[in-house]
Amino acid sequence: MGLDADLAIERQHPLGSQIAALPLRLDRNGRLGVLMVTSRGTGRWVVPKGWTMEGHSPWGAAGIEALEEAGAEGRVASHSIGSYEYDKRLDDGTVLRCRVEVFPMLVCKLRRNWKERDERIRRWFTPKAAAQRVDEPELAALLRGLSQKPEKLPVIRDLLGSD
Repeated sequence: MGLDADLAIERQHPLGSQIAALPLRLDRNGRLGVLMVTSRGTGRWVVPKGWTMEGHSPWGAAGIEALEEAGAEGRVASHSIGSYEYDKRLDDGTVLRCRVEVFPMLVCKLRRNWKERDERIRRWFTPKAAAQRVDEPELAALLRGLSQKPEKLPVIRDLLGSD
């Protein structure tokens, strides 16, 4: 297909725009952990995500989602480490293709009580194990990249080294 045809298809089927936090920690042995939550609808393992929020930067909105969905507080990087796409089922039953920008977050505190505590399970995984549990290939690739050399990504290196 040519560029004009691709643009015409994109105009007919716009992408939804969402943001996600990628909550991270270093354990006592210096190994990277990723905090995942279950989705409310299907129980799949996902990263905290949601719609962009008026009046908030994308990374600020990602931090709000991490707090609401996982009870995680911390420092969110202002640069995305990548994006992925998935199909979001809306309340009216329609499906909207969404592009999700992923912002890494260094978790400083986990709350015992948080907004969606009764609706989700949260759990720490290694990046490799997290990659094996998500359905979205692009998100899995981002997670696998963290399992190899997280310090090669400047935004991760800066986030983890800024204590």
